[in-house]
Amino acid sequence: MNAKFVSVEDDAGKVTRYVRHANGGGLVAPGASVPENTRVGRMTYVEQGAKVGPGCRIGHGSWIDRDAVIGERAVIGDGVRIGRGTVIGNRVNIGSHSRIGSGVLIEHGVQVHADSAVPDGGQVPAGSCAPRRAQGKGRQHRQGSGRVAA
Repeated sequence: MNAKFVSVEDDAGKVTRYVRHANGGGLVAPGASVPENTRVGRMTYVEQGAKVGPGCRIGHGSWIDRDAVIGERAVIGDGVRIGRGTVIGNRVNIGSHSRIGSGVLIEHGVQVHADSAVPDGGQVPAGSCAPRRAQGKGRQHRQGSGRVAA
């Protein structure tokens, strides 16, 4: 079950044939550029036109949209979405489950905490951190008692 190609049909009926990346098994669309020494986690999609720099690590279940550019040695956590045309600098660290909008610029060396969000067209300058998302939309989280029901 280690197929080199995976075909995926989108909602409009267009079929894209992704190639499994040798380092990690992620799915890379035709026209995307991902070096051999970059690790692309399983079930991660790198869309057409995206360019990923050497030495990067992209976690499981992330999605790099079309024409996004990721600099050298960037680390992207699990379940991260990077929008279309976004530019991420060298040595950026993006925490898991973050949402980076389309057309965003994240400068070199920035640390983006887990569960953060950067809106479309936003900019995160060097020496700063991205804002975290609001938790749970007003829902109170209950602390469990630690007991298991029988």
